[in-house]
Amino acid sequence: MSKFRSQAWTRRQALELLGIGGAAAAVPRAAFGQEPTFPKDAIIRTVLRDYAPEQLASGATLFHEHMQLAPDFYARFAAAVAAARAANGLPPAPPRAGPGRAGGPPPPDIMHNIDLMSEEVAKTKSAGVACIVDAGHPDMGRDINFVREVSMKSGVPIVAGGGFYSGPFYPKEISAMSEEQIHKALIKQVDSDTLGVFGEIGSWDEITADERKVFRAVGSAHVATNLPIFTHTGIPGKSALEQLDILEDAGVKPDRVVIGHLGNLVDPNVYVHKAICRRGAFVGFDRQGGNNDAQQVPMVMALIEAGFASHLMFSADASSDYAKTLTVFLPKLKAAGATDQVLHQITVDNPRRFLAFVPKRPRKKG
Repeated sequence: MSKFRSQAWTRRQALELLGIGGAAAAVPRAAFGQEPTFPKDAIIRTVLRDYAPEQLASGATLFHEHMQLAPDFYARFAAAVAAARAANGLPPAPPRAGPGRAGGPPPPDIMHNIDLMSEEVAKTKSAGVACIVDAGHPDMGRDINFVREVSMKSGVPIVAGGGFYSGPFYPKEISAMSEEQIHKALIKQVDSDTLGVFGEIGSWDEITADERKVFRAVGSAHVATNLPIFTHTGIPGKSALEQLDILEDAGVKPDRVVIGHLGNLVDPNVYVHKAICRRGAFVGFDRQGGNNDAQQVPMVMALIEAGFASHLMFSADASSDYAKTLTVFLPKLKAAGATDQVLHQITVDNPRRFLAFVPKRPRKKG
């Protein structure tokens, strides 16, 4: 059992760390370091309206969460994991706890109930969350109208991700489509769904030809729109550096990219993590907030100590309890020696720097 396991922050503690609410409201912004700067005319595009980045400085932004997934998503995910493990000569993964497996009735399906999901998302405000990024898109079963309703009812700004997820989830026609056709499909998503980011864009195990094609198309769609990109690296760390290579070759600047799920690549030397930071991209620790996330603490601390705090991003990749990155994971980092200033930078400033962009296409009216 981790020595950090029993430590979880109260609402007040989380707010005080982020520099908002209670006594922390009287703390000058300088106590948390220099306010980040943003390009002229940069905005953060949420499903309901565009924000100036400064307007979302009141709390944390969770850069990778999920409001809605298809009913069969987890079964398809488990099948893809099993296939990858078998191909790599690994034993089957232990079964995950799921609805009803403990003998009781399944919990309510909040991903398909606007009122229940809105209540769940609204809870994050009291923990210091100012904005959430929904990482789903159509091939994962996300309905953009559901997300819009949740944002309206909860009062929480939500940035909609878009794109194509990864090989096991691609629409059947992807294999036959050219890069230009995928590019056009992405631009159509940007316009019709009012996207604020491309993500999560993934490779599952060894990156496939189709996944490379999609990454190249996402890169060209970024050039046409300026939307930032965050990724899914599948089997721990595989293709992380190649993902960044493909996007850079397509004309994407590294500071517009988060390489995701790198908390799964447990390496005390954080070799890949440091390489990505040195190139100017962000490293995503995006499955944080559970009983087993203490193994990421020394990796995060090593990156902070190496001077890479400005390249780190945290989230939970969750479908409920969205604030647990703040209330469960941050106390572990605090206990390991991370300062309030650094944690504020990672949770409040870095996501706004990543999400802020100067749009090349007008926001859809209506």
